[in-house]
Amino acid sequence: MTNFGDIVDCIDINKQLAFDHPLLKNHKLQIAEVFLLPQFGPYYGVSGINSAYNPRVNRMDQISASHLWVQNGQMDDSNKIAAGWHVHPHLYGDDATYLYSAWTSDNFKKTGCFNIRCPGFVQTSKVHYLGARVRNTSIYGGIMFDLAVSISQDPVTKNWWLNMQNTNIGYFPAALFSNMASADRVGWGGRTRTPPNTLSPPMGSGHFPDNNFVHACYFEFVSFKNASRQNCGPEKYQTQVFTDKSYCFGVEYYGNQGVKVGYSLQFGGPGGNCGN
Repeated sequence: MTNFGDIVDCIDINKQLAFDHPLLKNHKLQIAEVFLLPQFGPYYGVSGINSAYNPRVNRMDQISASHLWVQNGQMDDSNKIAAGWHVHPHLYGDDATYLYSAWTSDNFKKTGCFNIRCPGFVQTSKVHYLGARVRNTSIYGGIMFDLAVSISQDPVTKNWWLNMQNTNIGYFPAALFSNMASADRVGWGGRTRTPPNTLSPPMGSGHFPDNNFVHACYFEFVSFKNASRQNCGPEKYQTQVFTDKSYCFGVEYYGNQGVKVGYSLQFGGPGGNCGN
């Protein structure tokens, strides 16, 4: 039992399940992300230090998430792994912030789920686990709490390892995926989900990027693993910035900002009436 009263079962490594389908049907999705373009790949890993927040959701069927990800293939059959934190009341029964990961081998048509709610992710850590509640979250203009997250491929087994707070939590076996020998895209940012005709929840801290790292949610020291398996900071010309509702959410990639935050970005916003 954890300090929050959550019960975590010890399951044989060969008998673990992974997660529920991560995409909610008939929900509108808002995105604010930075990603690397395919022509600069292939990619074999992604990492960053992400400020953790507890954005307020007003309904059990809303989600607000911050994550990084690796992806390969066309949209209709893309293979993808994402990891970070989210607020997801339907999944956990409350509005706290939790560590999470999700995966798919067919753009979530028939495969994929959160955490360990379906066969997939293999847990190896006896201390850290997916679905753990984030103990401390950041306060706008105040103390920042952040999480180091990375997804990287083992060059021998081709399994994709998930590391949080400098600890390997476990891995996604190569056999899960139909097309994941490498990634053609990696990225960082946030997403929200809400039913149609409802107000979107905030993303990140609930504030737009302003290059003040105690304001909007950030990823610091972002990097990708290149074809030589070296960690590199993405240059601006290698990236694309995307937000589908710029009046609700923003995203800014700053490039290399020096020794304090490295290659970095901010994203987020208040949400609200973002359309359908």
